[in-house]
Amino acid sequence: MKALVVYYSRDGHTREVARRIAEALGADLDEVIDRKNRKGVLGFLRAGYDATRGKTTEIAFEKDPSEYDLVVIGSPVWNGRVTPAIRTYLLRNREKIRKAALFATCAGRKGKILEQMRGLYGGEVIAEAVMEQDEIEEKTKEFVEALKRAIRP
Repeated sequence: MKALVVYYSRDGHTREVARRIAEALGADLDEVIDRKNRKGVLGFLRAGYDATRGKTTEIAFEKDPSEYDLVVIGSPVWNGRVTPAIRTYLLRNREKIRKAALFATCAGRKGKILEQMRGLYGGEVIAEAVMEQDEIEEKTKEFVEALKRAIRP
């Protein structure tokens, strides 16, 4: 099964989890770039506001998800919600994704991120997880094992 791990990361936590998942699965890795400046305190505040309002944003990414059997999609949790970059990615690509797995990283408040991601995608989700910062290593291993069980022939 050909797999792709797609992620957006503002501060690196989600990037690290995505890298670990891709390595464990032998999957390709693709970063979603948010063209809006999200750096610094003002960027942080704008990010939370945009996530709360369900906004989309201008993004860039390299790989075509239609070329993969499975797309694993990762987002940080912003104010209990999915980031504008991943919201935009899912809206733009949901019809190209055959099967998905979803993960999110957070500092504490999980909110409804997985529910939002499932709704934006609308297709089959074979595994999902929210990983708090103090449990990333353990939860990443559990998520990878769940993925491997789900994709075994």
